[in-house]
Amino acid sequence: MDFTDHMTPEHEAMIARQAVYFVATAATDARINLSPKGLDGTFKVLGPNRVAYLDLAGSGNETHAHLAADGRITIMMCNFEQPALILRLYGMGKAVLPQDAGWDELQAHFSLLPGTRQIFDITVDSVQTSCGWGVPVMHLDKERQTLTKYHAQSDPVKWMDKVGGRTQSIDGLPTRPTDRYIAG
Repeated sequence: MDFTDHMTPEHEAMIARQAVYFVATAATDARINLSPKGLDGTFKVLGPNRVAYLDLAGSGNETHAHLAADGRITIMMCNFEQPALILRLYGMGKAVLPQDAGWDELQAHFSLLPGTRQIFDITVDSVQTSCGWGVPVMHLDKERQTLTKYHAQSDPVKWMDKVGGRTQSIDGLPTRPTDRYIAG
């Protein structure tokens, strides 16, 4: 197990090969939230101590609520091919919504997808690698396009009517709704 205070070029190369990553957040007196993420091009290394990922609307907005309450975030990537390796990024994050200052700078790093809700901007303060010997070897068959297809076919006005009033997480923590929906 190795720790560093920044991402090295080797870490960045490993990150670039990953098709899936896992995001964990927590807040006092709230559930721990652990979410799998993917879709090509949604995770970017912006510097040795900064990453960001594009977040599409889905079943909830727990990550946003936890980061607003506490800020702590861990991102884990498992190299499912060779060599066996697990990489964790520990840091502090914040949600940047389309109406926020900083949106234009962040969104320039991404090709926005239908259903884009926010970008999570993360300052990395610690990087850990470990062996990953217990992680199976798997190969990506293909990405699921279900989420982006759903949003591309959705009526933005109806979608905002449906979710625009969701201002709390499942634990009752406040979230800020997006007032602009990125349609297909």
